[in-house]
Amino acid sequence: MLNELDATLATKTRYSETDTVPCNDNREAEPSMEPAYKILIADDHPLFREAISSVIASGFVGSEIIETDDLDKALDITRATNDIDLILLDLNMPGMHGLNGLIALRNEAPTIPVVIVSAEEDKQVVLQAITYGAVGFITKSSPRQQMTDAIQQILNGNVYLPSDIIRTGKMSSQRRSRHEDNPISPELLNSLTRRQLLVLERMSKGEANKQIAYNLNIAETTVKAHVSAILRKLGVHNRVQAILSASDVDFSQYLKR
Repeated sequence: MLNELDATLATKTRYSETDTVPCNDNREAEPSMEPAYKILIADDHPLFREAISSVIASGFVGSEIIETDDLDKALDITRATNDIDLILLDLNMPGMHGLNGLIALRNEAPTIPVVIVSAEEDKQVVLQAITYGAVGFITKSSPRQQMTDAIQQILNGNVYLPSDIIRTGKMSSQRRSRHEDNPISPELLNSLTRRQLLVLERMSKGEANKQIAYNLNIAETTVKAHVSAILRKLGVHNRVQAILSASDVDFSQYLKR
């Protein structure tokens, strides 16, 4: 991601950490153009802030960017600004203390969607971020177009998870050993209906209920009912536990019946 933008950033004007930056410097957004957004980037790495600013400037013309470099300033900005559409939050910047910073920000501004943007690629961390209220998780190694698509998906009201991490199940060895102690037994999987298996398969790929409903051509309320039944049958308490348990399941074997 950063390598792709080096040339662009070499000539880009730098802004102070809390400046509001018009993404469209020389012209106003026209009615026919995509809608403008106000997006807060909270990251202590200046080069990455410029990189993601460039992605937003080119992908979401007419939007405004607010930048800051620590959690306290991000909290102050959310208190003072009531029309932020999205917060892109670095997991490891000052004041965050891991996911505690996400919780604090969600408590302060529960109506503003928050996306974690991090170099972290541990599947457990990704899923915990969603559990604690993030609507997406974007890795800093993502290519420019993938990052643009992820932000667009989130602005459209969907949840975004990095499918490569969800599929491959990148976990630390300690977390993986705990996960492998509690796999889903064949008996439990066989207790699921075919439609429930299809829903669980898409859950394990990181799809939100709205995406699952669209892909399976069913109502979102039906998906929610299936998810509740899946959690009950598998004996897990939440969606994250179900996804972790199902990450290594070969669904094709169970969908043959």
